[in-house]
Amino acid sequence: MAASVTIGNSQVTSTPLGLGTNKVGGHNLFDGLKDEDGVEVVKAALDDGIGLLDTAFMYGLGRSEEIIGDVIKDYDRSNFVIASKAAQDPDRGLKPNNSPQFLKQSVDSALQRLGTDYIDIFYIHFPDDDTPKAGAVNALADEKKAGKIKAIGVSNFSLAQIKEANTDGQVDIVEDNYSLVHRKAERELFPYLKENNISFVPYFPLASGLLTGKYSPADQNRFSRFSADQYSAIMKAQTEVKKIADNHDATMAQIILAWYIADPDISVVIPGARVADQVHSNAKAMQIELSGYEFDQINGLYDQF
Repeated sequence: MAASVTIGNSQVTSTPLGLGTNKVGGHNLFDGLKDEDGVEVVKAALDDGIGLLDTAFMYGLGRSEEIIGDVIKDYDRSNFVIASKAAQDPDRGLKPNNSPQFLKQSVDSALQRLGTDYIDIFYIHFPDDDTPKAGAVNALADEKKAGKIKAIGVSNFSLAQIKEANTDGQVDIVEDNYSLVHRKAERELFPYLKENNISFVPYFPLASGLLTGKYSPADQNRFSRFSADQYSAIMKAQTEVKKIADNHDATMAQIILAWYIADPDISVVIPGARVADQVHSNAKAMQIELSGYEFDQINGLYDQF
């Protein structure tokens, strides 16, 4: 079983695999979601020892937090970590608002929806255009002193914005788009994060399903962000990943998740799930130990990205 990880300079510890909950109550983001499926997804995660639930106001405009709040009443709150996020302001047509007043109000609203008296990690979900980032983080530092949150995060911030937010060394964690086929964060963010002991959480770690092996060369039109050559390279890489997966009696998704878990630059990986079976499958990634050779091999297969 993979060891637990500490979030930045905080006291928060988590399993290295979490659950992204944008498909739990995120009716504004995905068609055909059922709340009862969302309930089962969260239960499956907690029952399988997945120790971090990553949610946000934007997932169903509070609905994801409410579903999680209903489920966790039946679980020991000290056994798992909740991460939530806010920035989109309903009074501004959901444009980002990082003002101290809005962020403090957002923490209180999230606590109410989640039915808990503390949130382990609270992120500023997106930067706005005008709030000084250090001031926004100071507002969350006040919430931390008050015991309402335990660690401070920023999401979708550029390196310059992260540096500004971390002026007083109070940022514990950064969340951003990252996967084996979208590795920009390695070059742009990781050196600064490592130097400042800031944890990193990738979202879209399976690249919208592309890294799970469920797509073929014929599906290239679904992934227009890749050139024909890049898509072809991804398909070739998957053939090799499939061999590694077969050696571990695992799925390709489990192997890719195990790769993130083994990467010291990544703290918690948070694949989403629409149904409980996907969660049960993802949880098995915590039992897989890749050899150093396998880790390097997978790294090399996607190094052009």
